[in-house]
Amino acid sequence: MKIWKKTSLAISLTSLAVILASSTAAAKDTEVNIGYFNNVTHAQALYMKAQGTLEDALPDDVTINWTAFNAGPAEVEALFAEDIDIGYIGPVPAITANVRSEGDVTVLCGAAQAGAILVKSADAEISSVADLDGKTVAIPQLGNTQHLCLLKLLSDNGLAPVDQGGTVTVAAVENADVLNMMDQGNIDAALVPEPWGATLLAGGAEIVLDYDEVYKGGDYPVTVVVVRNEFLEEHPDIVDTFYEKHIETTSLLLENTDEAASVVNEELNAATGKSLEPSILEGAFKRIIFSDEVSEEAMQDFADISLEQGFILESFENLFTER
Repeated sequence: MKIWKKTSLAISLTSLAVILASSTAAAKDTEVNIGYFNNVTHAQALYMKAQGTLEDALPDDVTINWTAFNAGPAEVEALFAEDIDIGYIGPVPAITANVRSEGDVTVLCGAAQAGAILVKSADAEISSVADLDGKTVAIPQLGNTQHLCLLKLLSDNGLAPVDQGGTVTVAAVENADVLNMMDQGNIDAALVPEPWGATLLAGGAEIVLDYDEVYKGGDYPVTVVVVRNEFLEEHPDIVDTFYEKHIETTSLLLENTDEAASVVNEELNAATGKSLEPSILEGAFKRIIFSDEVSEEAMQDFADISLEQGFILESFENLFTER
């Protein structure tokens, strides 16, 4: 009888522990970690963060954590570490993440297309890509979208970078430093994303190729949305809601551009302490095509160039999310 009482007590305590543990697990919020850049080419993320539209659309037990990055490689590493579940990112880092994760990181949809221009200093005698022969051209980062677009432009015009036996010096320069280096005569031209293109034009630079002349008539991604497949499998409803809100926000950017741009600019100011001048903001938005579509042909081209240049060791497989 005595033994029975002890056993019953042990069972009761065990049951209580299980119930408490279950209650604690149930009470714990589901977290969604979203990566993005404080840049107008990531406008959907900035708009949704500012307006709280995603938080409003999800249940109360779902917490959204927004994390800003300055460069694609850092966001890729955060995806690998499972610190980010969904990310706004450039197409080239998205391909890199897919290849390195062996298909665990996939492209959910597009966000923005084009949004970059080739400009030259006012003193440079450049009127076409062919005139880049013997010149120095700045890009934001080696291996990023603008770099690969430049390599494609050079190849199509019979040119090549100096490090490949060609005559064009390609220099990775922080976007914020390009205008100063141009004024000092250290670079002749630059292929940069918005809003830096509009900023350079305001500073006296001149257009060589506009946003729809750089590559494929502008039908190439500058920002895509990626997701970790493990997160998608565990929380398909959350990803579906995110996707719906992303699509709605894209429509807002297209239909109510001025209002949406103002919200994006206010979010940039809140996040960085600096907003864009109205003329810069307007110029930047004119050169960005907001779309949830992704050109598979452009992505394959980027992958081929990345493979050729050694940025990735193999091409992607199953790059796009199956939903």
